[in-house]
Amino acid sequence: MPDTIETAARSALAQVLPQDLPPEAIDPDADLEHLGLTSLNKVLFLTSVCDRVQVGLHHFTEHDLAAMRTLGQVVTALSRHAEVH
Repeated sequence: MPDTIETAARSALAQVLPQDLPPEAIDPDADLEHLGLTSLNKVLFLTSVCDRVQVGLHHFTEHDLAAMRTLGQVVTALSRHAEVH
């Protein structure tokens, strides 16, 4: 069974953050840049979470990806494209 989008996003984000932060401690409204996420790590994070929840990156434009500035925004954006099982 695939991860829920929020669980997958929290886990993927925790793996690329420079500080050791447990997934459940990540504030969904915190700015990813303020958490220390670099542009490269944002790409790695988004690729990883898309793979985990089976949502293709092709659903998003460069502008869409740039607009995802918080964990909550990523979860909302991915939720619009996730298949319901």
